[in-house]
This record gives sequence, C-alpha cells and structure tokens, in this order.
Amino acid sequence: MTENKRPAFRVEDLEFSYGKLKVLDGLTLSVSTGEIFGVLGANGSGKTTLLRLLVGLLKPQLGVVRVLGEEPSPKLFSRIGYMPQLQALYMELSVQQNVDFFARMQGLSNTAERREVIEKILTRVELWDRRKDSIHHISGGMRQRVSLATALVHSPPLLFLDEPTVGLDPELRASLWEHFRSLASSGVTLVISSHVMDDAAHCDRLGLLHDGRIVAVGSPVDLRAATGAADSTLEEAFLYLVRQRSGE
Repeated sequence: MTENKRPAFRVEDLEFSYGKLKVLDGLTLSVSTGEIFGVLGANGSGKTTLLRLLVGLLKPQLGVVRVLGEEPSPKLFSRIGYMPQLQALYMELSVQQNVDFFARMQGLSNTAERREVIEKILTRVELWDRRKDSIHHISGGMRQRVSLATALVHSPPLLFLDEPTVGLDPELRASLWEHFRSLASSGVTLVISSHVMDDAAHCDRLGLLHDGRIVAVGSPVDLRAATGAADSTLEEAFLYLVRQRSGE
C-alpha cells in the first residue's frame, strides 16, 4: 500500500455478533485508494458481514468504520457500488430494465446518457444481446452478471463486490478481471470477497480472514513466500498462516 494515499476505508477493533455467535472479533484493516484488495476466507468466515458493515447495511457493535473518510450512511451510496452475494434483482423486469432502474436510483437522469452507459456496461458483461430477457428466463450466471452491472452503472470510485465471479465461465472471468484492473488503473478501489484462489491471485493485496480476524495481509507473492516454500500455492499459504496464528 502506498503511504501517501488516503485510505478508501479503514476499520479498527471492529466487532459484530449475531446473537451469541461472534462473527468479527477485533478486526483492524485499512485499504488504499486505487488498489484491488481481496478478502479471502472460507464460507462463513465473516466476509459478507464485513462488506455489509462497510456499505452501511449493518452497524458495528464495537469499533470504528470509516469509508471515504466518513461513517457509512445513505449519503455515501452515490459514491460506492455494492454487489451482494444474494442478488437484489427484480425478477419480473428485463435485464436492461433492472440496470436502468439502478442507474436512475443513482441519479443518472439524462436519458441519452443513461442509455449509452447501460449499453456499455451490458456489453462489458456480455449481456447486451440478452437485454430484453426477463430475469426469470436467464441463468444464474447471467443474473450474477446483471447484479455486477447494477453495481458498476454509476461509475463509483469504490466498489464492494461479494463473490463477483462465482458461477462464471473462465473466459468471462478473465474478461471481468481485465475490466477490474482497468478500473483500478483509473483510481477506482475494488474490495472483493472470495474463497476462490484464482480470484485471490489477481488482487494487489489480500487480507486472510479467519475466526473473525485478519490473520495476515500482503500481496499474493508475499503470502506464498511466508510459508518458506518456493513452490507454495495461495491455498497452502492460507492454511499455513491460519495454523501459525492458531499456534498449531
């Protein structure tokens, strides 16, 4: 992380529980603007809860959360994009109508400009030819792409993407990662939660999440090197660092 960049977000001593189940336990993390940061962890490790806290859908029970220098609130919605793991789409509307609805919600009132943006976004996720299809009549992978399009449509400077490539074929996944890299090059910050090692390998830095805490932060290369084995994989690095933190 470049020190002269202000954080896109930071959390300090963050705690959150669902009843007696503690999901986040004293989590501290800071992410710079313009980087692709991956939150890597097993299913149920707290990745989705962390993202929901960062976008303001949940409130921390303890600790500090600052996004673009502010506490998460509805006034930040125009400056962030959020793709949830569970798709928030209108099943009776078409692909284009869904993206158009979210574009209007984000203040894109100029009809000609909105149409141009929607065409560009749907072309990027390879759905322009299916734009008139209802959400009911497209596959789960296509719905995933529509959900991603709704998060990108207003060109926010900060994107939170929860498992964005799950269910996508390798060719489209590679195309989306090219787009993510292009966004980061233009100064957009991307925070991507995943349990997929292929996604993790594309990130600038990773935070390994286990038992509600970040057990290690670093580039994929640095994390693999931490094992001491020249040919270690990210999966091996994750297991090694978790066991080291647990004292095994």
